[in-house]
Amino acid sequence: MKPTLLILAAGMGSRYGGLKQVDGVGPGGEPIIEYSVYDAIRAGFGKVVFVIRKDIEAAFRETFGDKFQDKIQVEYAFQAVNTPIEGVGELPEREKPWGTAHAVLVARHLIHEPFAVINADDYYGISGFEDMARFLNNDCAPDHYAMIGYQLDKTLSEAGHVNRGICEVDEAGLLTDVVERHKIHRTDKGIFYEEGGQKHPLSGQALVSMNFWGFHQHIFDEIHQQFIDFVKDNKDNPGAEFYIPTVVNQLIKDDEIRLSVLPNKEQWYGVTYREDKDLVKKAFEVLAEEGKYPGRLWG
Repeated sequence: MKPTLLILAAGMGSRYGGLKQVDGVGPGGEPIIEYSVYDAIRAGFGKVVFVIRKDIEAAFRETFGDKFQDKIQVEYAFQAVNTPIEGVGELPEREKPWGTAHAVLVARHLIHEPFAVINADDYYGISGFEDMARFLNNDCAPDHYAMIGYQLDKTLSEAGHVNRGICEVDEAGLLTDVVERHKIHRTDKGIFYEEGGQKHPLSGQALVSMNFWGFHQHIFDEIHQQFIDFVKDNKDNPGAEFYIPTVVNQLIKDDEIRLSVLPNKEQWYGVTYREDKDLVKKAFEVLAEEGKYPGRLWG
């Protein structure tokens, strides 16, 4: 059975100012999300599942229509602020959804095979999908997951600071921890993050998580149980968010899984800030000129 690609596209795009998931950046006006679908198809994925909000469904379908319906199976799951989860009673009042791990959980009924998870607004590169498809087809197991690790210096924005999960990896290439670092930026003297009002250096070669994960479908049971506990622990904390690294770190800590970090040297592109858009558009023009993509993705 071919692996599935799960695309998290329910985010508000608050820093960017608008529905950036459907904003065109390719030579033919394609959003970043379409490059991920294109790369997934040629890497051998058999299905794509979009997690979106119900209120952006019309814009989503209008943008993508049936562009790739004949090339890959397409499904939709919906994440609301308080999408009900079996086993959880009444969810406490909130203003924002519960986070990326909750977004994965709402797609549970659509995925029964090994799957990858990505963000809608990040470009991950051709080899990332090839490496992940190979892992999901050959090595994935209920206790063996993976993550594509990108070089920090290839994931920065020229328009402002970013937050990144810095990966700690053992000699066998297995993840031991993901440490979130905030306000990372490049200066004349190197790359730094800020904490407690102080600046601290980071290696440009450090591997970071860009939320490109490879999971066995067994993880839905783990996420479900951890979410039940998370809701109990945070019933009086309406801003608490349940993230994928939270789940992964707990499973590693409990010695339940191994998670291989698959190093990748490709340039990451994303539109974190509106000022990023022109740089990303230029990058996709170059990728098309180099023959890595057709000028119009779907002909």
